[in-house]
Amino acid sequence: MSTSAHPVAPVPPFTSRRWPKALALGAVLFVAAAFVFKYVFHYYLHYNEAAFNDPAAGAANYWRMRGWLLLHISSGMTAALIGPWQFSQRLRKRYLQLHRLSGRVYVIAVMCGCVGALGLAIGTTFGKAWGFGVAMLAFAWFTTTSMAYYAVRQRQIQIHREWMVRSYVVTFAFVTFRIFNDYPPMKNWLPDADRANVMIWACWALPLLVTEVILQLKRMPRPQNLAVREK
Repeated sequence: MSTSAHPVAPVPPFTSRRWPKALALGAVLFVAAAFVFKYVFHYYLHYNEAAFNDPAAGAANYWRMRGWLLLHISSGMTAALIGPWQFSQRLRKRYLQLHRLSGRVYVIAVMCGCVGALGLAIGTTFGKAWGFGVAMLAFAWFTTTSMAYYAVRQRQIQIHREWMVRSYVVTFAFVTFRIFNDYPPMKNWLPDADRANVMIWACWALPLLVTEVILQLKRMPRPQNLAVREK
């Protein structure tokens, strides 16, 4: 997503050390795609009031708020499916211009998704606690993505990459929420409304905390490096 023009670096060979990252990105992309097929496509395939207002799938006022809903889920789907490709070093070095273009699309998708989320939060029928949780999720989504964009505009590439990781963790919260809320063992924990109000925070706050710990651990110098510095 950097705006400066640099010569494209030679692509390193695909060594065995890159396989774990490639597999992890592939797994994330697969789960994101599965989420889209299961939870998003039915709104496009069944565009009618009964499908939108189905209590098992959504809310009683989703048809009335379908503009906000479709803006939110379409943008979130775009960000969720584009995001993993942004972390591929091989693709970034080989197709730098495509990386920048898809990065801009990602940022625009997130901003549109935040607008849709705020619209849904204001008009929700699930109560103020749920609406506030959705609004704060949108705020975290906006903040992490804005920081990633600002960092790359300042040519702070490493900082940009770290904020992009945080941004995608929040993007993936839409998947994490469903995993926490819809499947055992969490599915049987607390009444439905209470569980949803807890999970709308846990789906992004807990993964973001774990991510932050990992990022900070990677910054810490190893003991042998400290010994070299002391010499």
